[in-house]
Amino acid sequence: MKKIFALAALGATVPVAMAQNVQLYGIADAGYSRVTGLRGGTQNQIVSGIMEGSRFGLKGSEDIGGGFRALFTMEHRLELDTGSTGTRPASGSQLPDRFSNAAMLGLFPALQPAVSGVAANIGSTLGVNLPGRMWDRQVWVGLVTPVGAILAGRQYTPGYEVAATFDTTKTESSLSGGQIGSFPPTIDIRLANTVAYRIVQGPISAALMYGLHENDPATGRFVGGNVIYKGAKFSAGVAHNTRENEFGQKSLTTSVFGGTADVGPGTAVGQVMLIKDKNPSGLSSIRTALTPLTGAATALVVENAFVRAARQDARLYHVGYRLPVGQHMLSVAYSYLDDRLGTNSDVASYGAVFTYAFSKRTDLNIVLTHFNNKNLAQAAPGQAGFLGGVTASAGTDSNNFAVGIRHRF
Repeated sequence: MKKIFALAALGATVPVAMAQNVQLYGIADAGYSRVTGLRGGTQNQIVSGIMEGSRFGLKGSEDIGGGFRALFTMEHRLELDTGSTGTRPASGSQLPDRFSNAAMLGLFPALQPAVSGVAANIGSTLGVNLPGRMWDRQVWVGLVTPVGAILAGRQYTPGYEVAATFDTTKTESSLSGGQIGSFPPTIDIRLANTVAYRIVQGPISAALMYGLHENDPATGRFVGGNVIYKGAKFSAGVAHNTRENEFGQKSLTTSVFGGTADVGPGTAVGQVMLIKDKNPSGLSSIRTALTPLTGAATALVVENAFVRAARQDARLYHVGYRLPVGQHMLSVAYSYLDDRLGTNSDVASYGAVFTYAFSKRTDLNIVLTHFNNKNLAQAAPGQAGFLGGVTASAGTDSNNFAVGIRHRF
């Protein structure tokens, strides 16, 4: 890490206290990815973020006395393949058939034009950081006190922290368990407008987070919490996230239970995720957009069909094993998303990742992952830095081969 005085990194000219310092850090991760089963055929791409999303960031702290310390983090996303700040999935704006086919939505075929228009609008929002936020990954300021820390800004949710901790690859590559549950999303990863309380006591850490909607504090609220134990031979964690939709109704709710244990020469990893969403968020604009074209009654019917399709009641199971090979690492994992609703859109993934370490900062990574889509499922593998999108049709499987270089600074 490069340690520099605060504000000097930003080109400021005001004096800076010697007790405060800032670290400039980042990750450059890019390589080749091959994905099969897509509507346009096999896709061969140069991509950014195979193991970790490429980024640069600033973090700093200052001891202000009395057991108090101020700190901040500002982390910027960037795409090494294009130089941009956001990505679209390889399948573009395509939605799974169960969201774009009138018959699968339980609607008359005559409503297909309306369904296609809604699906195209939703599909145009698929991607990562499409608004182009400068500090999309994280940006927050905090105060560490003798009884814990308080942080405010855009942060990782408590549920995602446990999901990432107890993922075999720690969310790296297409082998990560969360890859099979990216649409609709099974967990909130980061949220803006949040305040969190965090505490660490020996091997135990805990967090509580509360979030508000940007424009309407009365709706869209978020609450989450976690507890993690990290021991010498085993670890365990539990977390719960829940948020409201734009009407103040209980929406996406995710509970995560995970653990690791040293077994033989490596580490066994496992987690279970419980996902429920009876009132999906962000779909209330469908009726408004369609009413001038179809009339209010038809628009309501179409909106309700999309709401039903976006509901979730699922379990995500993930098991894996990390095996050190000298200074290198071999990881194998199996994940299964059990859709408990009528579509029964189950997805399984399995494969391996080998990390060859040239040094502590630079490694070569090779990824092999298979996605098995059952019934109406259409998940396609992405990587740590971007969404995979969907396969050509319901039940179409997909394979991913990726190889890339990661450098940390």
